[in-house]
Amino acid sequence: MKGIILAAGLGTRLYPITTCVSKQLLPVYNKPMIYYPLSVLMLAGIREILIICNPRDKKLFEALLGDGSQIGIEIIYKEQKKPNGISEAFIIGEEFIGDDNVALMLGDNILYGYNLQEFLASAVQKVKNGTEAIIFGYPVQNPSEYGVVEYDKDYKVLSLREKPKNPKSNCAVVGLYMYNNSVISKAKKLKPSSRGELEITDLNKKYLRQGKLFFEHLGRGFAWFDTGTCETYYEAANFIRSVERRQGLMISNIEEIAYRLGYVDEDKLKLLAGRLGRNQYRNYLLDKVLKLGEQND
Repeated sequence: MKGIILAAGLGTRLYPITTCVSKQLLPVYNKPMIYYPLSVLMLAGIREILIICNPRDKKLFEALLGDGSQIGIEIIYKEQKKPNGISEAFIIGEEFIGDDNVALMLGDNILYGYNLQEFLASAVQKVKNGTEAIIFGYPVQNPSEYGVVEYDKDYKVLSLREKPKNPKSNCAVVGLYMYNNSVISKAKKLKPSSRGELEITDLNKKYLRQGKLFFEHLGRGFAWFDTGTCETYYEAANFIRSVERRQGLMISNIEEIAYRLGYVDEDKLKLLAGRLGRNQYRNYLLDKVLKLGEQND
């Protein structure tokens, strides 16, 4: 399975903060926002990743992440020149996807939880074994403010509703989606919505009408944040800060994940840490991950 991170939006809900820079390059506590969706795809076992960004920010993403080889993955970049909708990602990424299956994660979404790696790997395997489309849901207190998924006992999706007045469940659809290769042809057949976009909900409804849309429940032990507004952006940063300070372990440290997955060895991780200057992030890699004790220049 290949992975796409959509990071092309203008982040207007965060203006004026995002007037001159992508929101996915903003820090969420102690690391760039894009580290969080990138880490999710890495934990899912995905090593070929396409980042779709707007032309203004492409060079900044490349400066931050390069081609991914330093952490044992492959990253390429493509531009979405206009905000034509989430589903356009599969059209832009057609050549990248090729004949493979694909996972799409929105660049402003954060997932954290116990056994997240095993949970994601299980979903990837389901698509590999023939499941055509999987969406993910998270229980919220205010489902009327989100897209809501209704599902049966076998986790087959029964309905999708955008901000319903009378929601049929309390599960909000999160910004992570997994599809088989048919997603490309389905995306190409979509018509723009009233706001001129190729909507991800319309794409999912194509699978739903065929009875081929399934659901994975992010229940107890998981946390999900959509950091698209100032309030949720702050909530996410505060959550990450609280967990990291209490546990002494970092969330979404991409170098650590690469090391744990065997993409880089101890020598390479030490080299990567040494390039980070003197800071908490570097000391964490050396002291907590490699257990070398605090290093001095």
